[in-house]
Amino acid sequence: MPRSKRSRLLTLAQTDKKGRENKERLFDEIRESLDTFKFVWIFHLDDVRTPVLQQIRQDWVGSKLILGKKRVLEKSLGDNIQEEYKENLSKFAKFIEGVSGLLFTNEDIDTVIQYFESYTKSDYSRAKTRSPISFTIPQGIIYSRGGQIAEDEDVAMSHSLEETLRNKFKIPTKIKSGKIWLDEPYHVVDQGEKLDIRKALILKQFGIAASEFKVKVKAYYNVETSNYKVVNINIEQEEED
Repeated sequence: MPRSKRSRLLTLAQTDKKGRENKERLFDEIRESLDTFKFVWIFHLDDVRTPVLQQIRQDWVGSKLILGKKRVLEKSLGDNIQEEYKENLSKFAKFIEGVSGLLFTNEDIDTVIQYFESYTKSDYSRAKTRSPISFTIPQGIIYSRGGQIAEDEDVAMSHSLEETLRNKFKIPTKIKSGKIWLDEPYHVVDQGEKLDIRKALILKQFGIAASEFKVKVKAYYNVETSNYKVVNINIEQEEED
């Protein structure tokens, strides 16, 4: 039988009163969930946007989604054998890294795997990621989609944005006959090129949401058997420059 360590008192690090109360609340919430649900999953959410979290919460009504700082999540599960709340949780907690969360659920394993394997969300590319497309702004009047669609289906970009394009994004624009104008095509990025902040913001300005956000799921823990398993859903070893 899994062993419970409900009565063990742990220190969650010194902090201000409000911060300490939040940590204690999260600590109790996680341990209560371990006594309520059959499974707990560790997932990674790098640069996650609020609407994504809201959608996942809606999709998993009846389960419980908990986000927190790495150290608090580890402490709540137990980061060593002496402090783990249930057997093998200290080993399971080692998979928490970066921006992570815990999903507590009674849904069967295949259901969870199928959901996260199929879940995708269109998103704007972030700095330090690879550009999903090659993008060049055409010569002439600048349109809101920057040549991605036909001009008769697009609208000219508001002249009030000219200063932003020229000063912030370093695009050599000017005003001509009340329109933002380029004397020659301006190449922004090649497909697969690593984006800096400026290029990522340019893609966003022109409505290019060609990247896909996926939730990375690392492992799950079976509360009834006290065993865990690594699954590595959507986790790939990224090339480092």
